[in-house]
Amino acid sequence: SDVLALPIFKQEDSSLPQENETKHPPFQYVMCAATSPAVKLYDETLTYLNQGQSYEIRMLDNRKAGDIPEINGKLVKSIIRVVFHDRRLQYTEHQQLEGWKWNRPGDRLLDLDIPMSVGVIDIKTNPSQLNAVEFLWDPTKCTSAFIQVHCISTEFTPRKHGGEKGVPFRIQVDTFKQTENGEYTDHLHSASCQIKVFKPKGADRKQKTDREKMEKRTAHEKEKYQPSYDTTVLTEMRLEPIIEDAVEHEQKKSSKRTLPADYGDSLAKRGSCSPWPDTPTTFVNNSPTPAPTFTSAQHNTYSVPDSNSSSPNHQGDGTSQGCGDQLHPSATIQETQQWLLKHRFSTYTRLFSNFSGADLLKLTREDLVQICGPADGIRLYNALKSRSVRPRLTIYVCQEPLRSIQLERQEAGNGDSSNGAIYVYHAIYLEEMAASEVTRKLALAFNIPLHQINQVYRQGPTGIHILVSDQMVQNFQDESCFLFTTIKAENGEGFHIILK
Repeated sequence: SDVLALPIFKQEDSSLPQENETKHPPFQYVMCAATSPAVKLYDETLTYLNQGQSYEIRMLDNRKAGDIPEINGKLVKSIIRVVFHDRRLQYTEHQQLEGWKWNRPGDRLLDLDIPMSVGVIDIKTNPSQLNAVEFLWDPTKCTSAFIQVHCISTEFTPRKHGGEKGVPFRIQVDTFKQTENGEYTDHLHSASCQIKVFKPKGADRKQKTDREKMEKRTAHEKEKYQPSYDTTVLTEMRLEPIIEDAVEHEQKKSSKRTLPADYGDSLAKRGSCSPWPDTPTTFVNNSPTPAPTFTSAQHNTYSVPDSNSSSPNHQGDGTSQGCGDQLHPSATIQETQQWLLKHRFSTYTRLFSNFSGADLLKLTREDLVQICGPADGIRLYNALKSRSVRPRLTIYVCQEPLRSIQLERQEAGNGDSSNGAIYVYHAIYLEEMAASEVTRKLALAFNIPLHQINQVYRQGPTGIHILVSDQMVQNFQDESCFLFTTIKAENGEGFHIILK
């Protein structure tokens, strides 16, 4: 009876292999933590963990002779992550994690205890994905990854009637082999287990309470429950029930709109447990897609957005972006998606996949905070309202016409002022009160190569040239007007700008 109760045999009866093939996973992952005895016989196991405590996950090669020979003598990549078990929370995973990050700045949901781990190579993390770690390992060697979970189950439970009941998480391991181009994107195996995380020592107390409750039950009642195992075997999960339930949930929730025909397929590509925000990783063998990309902790490389578009404090050429940055109510669904991508809201393009411009603009600030979390919700609300950042200083600059000096001499000689030059000024908006900012904005406004500008001077009394410093810029009058001209540098390389 104990063998039949093992969780590894569950959920396999409805997906038995065809013909004479035997379902045999290539790897097995075993977490060294005892399962709860208060779990019914045919339910999935539940394991209690202490917050911040290191738990060993043994990475075992479970292949038979001749299975997957292409990885013989090679490394494989595994991604361990902590995700939500409840489907209600899976739909809003990104928002939940963003809210946690907002309340726990600088912390991670999941860490790898590197000093205790054995056989793991090239450990990598991604600062934007706090619930996952990645590493390479050799299946032929003894490998153990020690994980630490820092989020507790009650952090994601709303308070009801003064009490709290913690939500369950999942520990999921996904393993990939190397492709011909050297990337580890070819999926091999995924498995997971259900956990609950308590404050330090809380898991031990909960395990003891469950054991005492079971001891009080009759022998007949005990037969309906699983025994407590010393270790937890991570088991493979079936996708079909999850996908069907998700489609049904979305249809009930969105009776006024039609779901895409490939909605179920898109869910299948997200993974067996919980979707990875904006990274549709496939854990199905017949639909391979690239795995989430991580960066090494030692060599973090970030994709830095263009400074002219990423920050409201840097408007590039100093002019307002105008209609290009504003979402209009008449915007179509496709235009709304493009607007979200342009303004770095790619994480929510799937969430707002059927929203037009009018739909998105109708959402209140509270709506967006609830949907996207505090940080991104407020940022999206401000972007929709096109709130421009007021510059710290505005100056008006005009490039002196080439013939102006000659005209001035002619006017001084014969008094004829009918041929005056036309002066067109450009508005320069400064967010930083610095001389370098003046130089940069002048170069952008007048299409001057920045590297060719050596110095910027201001013409003072008796025609002297005063070097423009940060202190001088800080003392500029708001909405001051300047003419500027250029002169060749003394060494013949580049030129100087003189503000008059």
